Amino acid sequence: MVGIYLSGTGNTKHCVEKMAKLIDNDAKCYPLEHPQIIDILNTQDTVFLGYPTQFSNAPFMVRDFINRNASLWNGKKVFLINTMGLFSGDGTGCSARILKRYGAEILGGIQVKMPDSVCDSKLLKKSLEDNKRIIKEADERIERVAVQIKEGNFPREGLTFIAHIKGLFGQRLWFYRKTTGYSDKLKIGDACVGCGLCSEECPMNNIQMDGKKAVPGNQCTMCYRCISLCPRKAITLLGDTVQEQCRFEKYTQ
Repeated sequence: MVGIYLSGTGNTKHCVEKMAKLIDNDAKCYPLEHPQIIDILNTQDTVFLGYPTQFSNAPFMVRDFINRNASLWNGKKVFLINTMGLFSGDGTGCSARILKRYGAEILGGIQVKMPDSVCDSKLLKKSLEDNKRIIKEADERIERVAVQIKEGNFPREGLTFIAHIKGLFGQRLWFYRKTTGYSDKLKIGDACVGCGLCSEECPMNNIQMDGKKAVPGNQCTMCYRCISLCPRKAITLLGDTVQEQCRFEKYTQ
């Protein structure tokens, strides 16, 4: 088995790596943007796929990756791990429905509450201690689910018809225009000093350096990786000011 993930602030990376190691200590995990990801997936029958929820939907980068590599999924066994700040609905189901269309067998899914990762909004922000508690509870859930899976009992969170209705009417219909494609709304302000970190870390290669200035393109997948890492807090997306840089490691120190 192999774990693959899209992770902006580190939440999903942690969940996929923890789950994979608990089930198979020899399992390897890779980010979706890894240059050899297709070759890696071609050698594996079982895939644990993780990503954060965006407005009760899978990120467009994840859906785009699945669609662009349609033949890759035929016969694959896939377990979905979806992280969320508050509400997911059918976050796992959004990818499961596409994967099944291409011949994948969906083993199950889990939707894990983690610290909010939208750095430029005051909504859902919690204290350091609250976020540490959320991670502790998430780890305990993952440990319980790993035991279930090893016994052959796969949870099916987000994969039912009821979950589909909840996700559709809970958020996805109202915010669908935000998730129909990549975004061109990323903003890089005058505080940018041209360190290049955002350009190096962007999973979509969406940020280029123009001299000593970072310039965004129109292929943002809204993962918040660059915003959470920028040393000058110069980057925003949905809001206009960075409220908190929500890196996973901040809550585990």
